[in-house]
Amino acid sequence: MTEYTTQQPRNIAFADVMLNYHYEEDSKCALMVRDHILFYIYSGEVEVHENGHITRLHKGDCAFIRKDNRVSLVKRPMNGEPYHATVLRLTRHFLLDFYRRLNNAQLPDKSERDKRSLLILAAGRPDILSLFESIKPYYYSDARPSEEWLDLKMAEGVFALLHTDKNLYASLFDFAEPWKIDILDFMQHNYMYDLSLEELAAFTGRSLSTFKRDFAKFSDQTPMKWIIRKRLEAAHDEIVGKGRKVSEVCMDVGFKSLSHFSRLYKQVYGTAPTK
Repeated sequence: MTEYTTQQPRNIAFADVMLNYHYEEDSKCALMVRDHILFYIYSGEVEVHENGHITRLHKGDCAFIRKDNRVSLVKRPMNGEPYHATVLRLTRHFLLDFYRRLNNAQLPDKSERDKRSLLILAAGRPDILSLFESIKPYYYSDARPSEEWLDLKMAEGVFALLHTDKNLYASLFDFAEPWKIDILDFMQHNYMYDLSLEELAAFTGRSLSTFKRDFAKFSDQTPMKWIIRKRLEAAHDEIVGKGRKVSEVCMDVGFKSLSHFSRLYKQVYGTAPTK
């Protein structure tokens, strides 16, 4: 295993997808875990206090903390080495996008949310070691990883969890009901894509009839009319609020035809977008 000794490691945070920590003294924090997290200990020790239990993790340990839990963490050096760890924060937005790319035919027939707030993964797994050792060099470098690379690391973390326990499918993908993604949240993040009703239903874990019925619970519009209205509102904000070019905004929000976009925009806002 490579040792990096040319520089001192640093505390690093890369956007929302990766949080890295390095402590040379004891550090204690209490937090409400709003997103699922997967973390790996390179050195030192961490005590996880949750639901009246104390779990101690050491060098080489990897653990998953389920979201919506309150925990306290005590991080300390051990055996002359500082506390040094990488944390992957699995946001709802990332997991929704990840699920959208899964092959639904390969999803397990039965999966129940795991009620445990802390899950320790088996030590020494090649997939875990490969993932976190590939991240480690960035502690010692001024280089910043690309967003594409970070997404790959996050995906590796999700696959490692899914290969650990099939019940984590239901926990990770945060279904309102088993195998159902929140429709409104999904559409808020994907309205600009050219998706058919059948694809929207599949991506949210529903049959077409169930999708239409569930959608009607929060909107009196049809799904496609809702999407068009959402695109127009987003375009209006970009054009009026930010002064962006109409031709650019039209494509960004999902319209393929500038003339079609202009006609719909005028119907809603009473003037052409170029005005």
